Amino acid sequence: MYNLVFFSLIVGLLAVAYLFRSKHDKNLPPSPIGFPVIGHLHLLTEPVHRCLRDLSLNLGSVYSLRLGTRRAVVVTSASAAEEFLTNQNDVVFANRPVSTLGEYVAYNNTMVSLAPYGDHWRKLRRVCAVEIFSAARLRESEGIRREEVRSLLRTIHVTTTTKGGNFVKVELTPLLYGLTFNIVMRMVAGKSYYGEENDEDEEAIEVRELIRESFELGGFTYVGDFLPLMKLLDFDGYLKRCKKLGSKLDKFLQNLVDEHRRNRGKTEFEKTTITHLLSLQESEPEYYTDDIIKGLVLVMLLAGTDTTAVTLEWAMANLLNHPEVLRKVKTELNEVVSSEGPFDGRI
Repeated sequence: MYNLVFFSLIVGLLAVAYLFRSKHDKNLPPSPIGFPVIGHLHLLTEPVHRCLRDLSLNLGSVYSLRLGTRRAVVVTSASAAEEFLTNQNDVVFANRPVSTLGEYVAYNNTMVSLAPYGDHWRKLRRVCAVEIFSAARLRESEGIRREEVRSLLRTIHVTTTTKGGNFVKVELTPLLYGLTFNIVMRMVAGKSYYGEENDEDEEAIEVRELIRESFELGGFTYVGDFLPLMKLLDFDGYLKRCKKLGSKLDKFLQNLVDEHRRNRGKTEFEKTTITHLLSLQESEPEYYTDDIIKGLVLVMLLAGTDTTAVTLEWAMANLLNHPEVLRKVKTELNEVVSSEGPFDGRI
């Protein structure tokens, strides 16, 4: 008797869930045939961007996917994407889904890059625009950018002159990552962790490993984010790695904040972003908590390093693939260098 009642209840709940989902699915773009529970997760194969392109050939430029418990709308045309992200529509799509990495590494998804659209996000955006990336703050760091560019050019020069002349293979990827990370890190905390002088430094090695693992886990598709039950199993150890990384990053960032707090007034810490945020903490302690400061620092390190380095690398690759453009760039650089010196800010 009880088994019959229980079975009837389950069937009834499934029927209601199906009808409710069908009602709400009517307004969604077309989607491929999926499976129960996992939806369309099985269709996503590497590389994902090509997989999504292939699906659009049959479904059109706008289609929907059910990724476990989450719905996603895929837009593959520029005109449709512009309509989605302009006028009032950008607010509708402003939120990012919460993630396991954001929970344990990004201070429970409260960093400006992951925070949901609302008062908290708007205040973080204002802090970034007014207090961190203002024209005055960027002018203060111009000397840092010049010094790091000079260091990069010196490294390339030494490599090409000591290993066989001007035509030598140079691995730009680590050099560009080192350039961008050192610039951001010196702006934020007055420290640098890349370069020959830091190759054997234990703290620098540990920090580089933390940043490398952050990018690795950030590029990983974790099935537990789409099927929460899988978090209990954690068969691939991703959840454990996120917790461990979050703990190490928080300790590193807290040490930076505490170091600046102890050394307020010293020349080497005077113009750093952390010092400026600590001064704001004195006027608004209820908002500028240590976690807010650490989140702002972390998003600068992660977002300001990878994106810039990859953009520079692709720019160099495109120049090599378009020799006529490369010749024009060389001509312009020669004119600027000869008239303004090799380290003019426009280079």
